[in-house]
Amino acid sequence: MPPIDLSKVPPRPVTRFAPSPTGYLHLGHVANAVWTWGIAGALGGRVLLRIEDHDRGRCRPEYERAIIEDLEWLGLVPGGERRVLRQSDHDRAYGRAALHLGRQSPVYACKCSRADIAQAMRADGLEDWDELRYPGTCRGLRLAPADGLGLRVTLGDEAVEFDDLRLGPQQQTPSLQCGDLLLRDANANWTYQLCVAVDDTRQAVSLVVRGEDLLASTGRQIMLAGRLGRKEPPLFLHHPLITDSEGRKLSKRDGSTGVRELRAAGNRPEMVLGEAASRTGLIAEPRPIAAGELGTLFR
Repeated sequence: MPPIDLSKVPPRPVTRFAPSPTGYLHLGHVANAVWTWGIAGALGGRVLLRIEDHDRGRCRPEYERAIIEDLEWLGLVPGGERRVLRQSDHDRAYGRAALHLGRQSPVYACKCSRADIAQAMRADGLEDWDELRYPGTCRGLRLAPADGLGLRVTLGDEAVEFDDLRLGPQQQTPSLQCGDLLLRDANANWTYQLCVAVDDTRQAVSLVVRGEDLLASTGRQIMLAGRLGRKEPPLFLHHPLITDSEGRKLSKRDGSTGVRELRAAGNRPEMVLGEAASRTGLIAEPRPIAAGELGTLFR
């Protein structure tokens, strides 16, 4: 595993644990919690609990309650208090951000679905891709904003450079990765990319700790935050993922690693935290680790 460089992180950073309430927590979420609370503990920082419920069609209150219950069982209390931040409470902030972005770069209505974009990519001879790249189909159509249409912002061709605290120097060109970025989807949900850029700025998050699967989205979030007035982006650290027997990232449908199932099987919180630490390379073999001891893994 590459060495972790925490020397660039100012004392007492603010970071966040940000699950989506679309299912129950599994061991992959626990791994993120181990890294997030561990680094915060090592540096005297604070962890915010942010429920990322921007997708109103998929999020459920029972999942949010289960997330909070599982975190309490693990011994992980956000920020020393029980306050919960929810994206569903900040609809106006995302709307203001979209208007602000539109004063800098064209923002336009879009009728394209994911299937439309995939079909356009195949028509261009692109059969293998890491993510869908929007080809700009609606950029010049001047569609009037309406129900059932998305909203996109033109990104431009600039590259974004940043240093990952674990993976080192990175350079990304968001327009080449994803094309013009979707800000609001056809169901009137503000998108993940916009919401996290707004939230991390408004909540003064100075350190983002998350899995390697989200590395590719970092440049576009830094770009959005800069356009929204953030002078210095947060620092980023992308940690290893826990994968299944076929090398795939764990999903919320994988009951064998669900926290609720692990609890029901008689596991103690310390055993679950130690398993997650081991499977992401922080310790050589699983051993019980209490929540209050996670900081020692990073000192």
